[in-house]
Amino acid sequence: MNTRIAFCTVLLAVSVSAFSQKTMRAPKGGKAISDELIGIFFEDISHAADGGLCAELVQNGSFEYNPTERDGWGPGTAWRFIRPGHSLGRVETRMDAPIHPNNPTYMRIYVERVGHYYDFDGWTGVGLENGGFDGISVKAGASYDFSAFLRNVEGDAKEVRFALVQRGRKPKLLADATMSVGSAEWNQYKITLTPTEDAASAVLRILVLQTGSLDVDMVSLMPQDTYKGHGLRKDLTQALADLQPKFMRFPGGCVVHGGGDGFWNTYRWKTTIGPKEQRRPLKNTWGYHQSMGLGYFEYFQLCEDLNMQPLPILPCGVSCQGANGGWGMKNQAQDVVPMSEMDEWVQDALDLIEWANGDPATSKWAKLRAEAGHPKPFNLKYLGIGNEERISPEFAERFKYMYERVTKAHPEIIIVGTAGPGSHKGNPDFDNGWKLAEEIGLPIIDEHYYEPNSYFLKSRQYDSYPRDRKTKVYLGEYAAKDKKLIDALAEGLYLLHVERNGDVVVMTSYAPLFARKGATNWNPDLIYFDNERPYLTCSYYVQQLFGQSAGQYYYGDCVRFAGDAAGVSQPVEDSRYGQSVVLNVKTRRLFVKLCNAGADAKKATIDLSRFKVKGVATKTILSGAADDENNFDAQPIAPKKETVKAAKKFTLDLAPYSFVMLEYQL
Repeated sequence: MNTRIAFCTVLLAVSVSAFSQKTMRAPKGGKAISDELIGIFFEDISHAADGGLCAELVQNGSFEYNPTERDGWGPGTAWRFIRPGHSLGRVETRMDAPIHPNNPTYMRIYVERVGHYYDFDGWTGVGLENGGFDGISVKAGASYDFSAFLRNVEGDAKEVRFALVQRGRKPKLLADATMSVGSAEWNQYKITLTPTEDAASAVLRILVLQTGSLDVDMVSLMPQDTYKGHGLRKDLTQALADLQPKFMRFPGGCVVHGGGDGFWNTYRWKTTIGPKEQRRPLKNTWGYHQSMGLGYFEYFQLCEDLNMQPLPILPCGVSCQGANGGWGMKNQAQDVVPMSEMDEWVQDALDLIEWANGDPATSKWAKLRAEAGHPKPFNLKYLGIGNEERISPEFAERFKYMYERVTKAHPEIIIVGTAGPGSHKGNPDFDNGWKLAEEIGLPIIDEHYYEPNSYFLKSRQYDSYPRDRKTKVYLGEYAAKDKKLIDALAEGLYLLHVERNGDVVVMTSYAPLFARKGATNWNPDLIYFDNERPYLTCSYYVQQLFGQSAGQYYYGDCVRFAGDAAGVSQPVEDSRYGQSVVLNVKTRRLFVKLCNAGADAKKATIDLSRFKVKGVATKTILSGAADDENNFDAQPIAPKKETVKAAKKFTLDLAPYSFVMLEYQL
């Protein structure tokens, strides 16, 4: 009898759960909007990839750093030659007979004499030491996978010691292992290192313990504990997951077309897939190195792991008009490839779609995806062509050429174009971009702008966009130009405006996303980080609230602020307050969002009678002083949650400089 009662109880719980998730019908008065409004834009700027999201702990493990990327750089950058115990030897940069032509540089270690343990802790041998990115951070008891390609060049088989060591006058051994290398051919060797204690600034040592010579390349140290085991730093990826983004644009940004360095430095997706020793590294637009350890496969895998739509951006045979990461360098010549060569760029797009969506049994590109460990398709829906190019006649010609051929071959793919740099009326590129979009029937156009918080506090530009346009807006890059609470609230107020215009604006993404401490190319950014942890800005928490509250219907007449004229559901243009009510019919969740970016408290009257709310609601509050700022030294701003009784009609006091969200399960 008890078993039967338990079974019925479980069955009832399952039924209730299933009912609560059943799609509901939206009450009258709502406007259909995009439920993909909040996404993320990943660009490798400020060391967002190497030394950031990519969990690789070794810097320059392929020895491919060079002066083209940064003055003074070379194959030995981030490495130190060591010969403890009074050993004798040297290292030499080589490029003959590499592992793969895409990674031609490696190091040869020559050992003339192995010392006699005169150094601290019995260290001896000849080799190299890597300090990672401002030190290697390891945790006691955690497992780290070391690998390297090694080749015995001269002499008998050699014992090679690999060790993690805490820096200091007397280095402290954290973990080590040795293995014998006898093959005269390149082979990859792997071991696992488990530190005995925490260290924030460890180094990795590779020491050859017998005389002769040994080649070393593609050195790697990866924590085993990465996000879902896919090689991305766990804490940074979790910060992205907590935003609940609906899509991710990648790999840039100016990174896409080389940032004015020339077509040799254009990002080509085909050289970023496959085994990592076969990927082609590239100078980063922002003045450093891209190892491509984070390549297209990892980008697509991340989108799948976070349930995001991938939005890859491909170049279209036109260079960036800025140089070396410069912003606003509009007078530089815009290089273009001859039209006779445009089929190559078109084919890159067609092959990417095959790689992402094709059947491995019939597509050579899909077969490569399957061989990399993903036989199922990635279900690519969006594809971007171009990024912030000046909308010149040459660009328009090449864009149309790609657009027409890609859409003819794959009409199911939604193409995202560009409105050029600085997307405001009166800007020639903006006007020409929209003219081109309407001429060809472009589905989505990408607008970019970075402005002072005063712009986001006052502008309501999308209210005036024509409703009959076929082309929708993707606000792909935007941010207020500081990272204080008032800037985040200005962005929040603007996003309320975007939600009200969610029939015109279908996607948004704050930019830039990541910035490494001590290596920041651009400010502000959404997430700052060091080797130990991420630091979440005020803007991050605003983005998180909007990411959590996606829906398909907007209601503009449920909230009225005290002092507004009767029948006015929206504040006047220069008001520092606003509201939005969004319904998600798929999850049966209702969200009421209110922002007060002013110095005076506001009172709002809320009427949710049409939604039949009951029970309790979750109330999230983000508030503080206007100049409060989250940084490496302090994190004063974070959301606070409380449970409140649900009511159909009520008033709510909105404190100065605050954002409040109420969430109901219907």
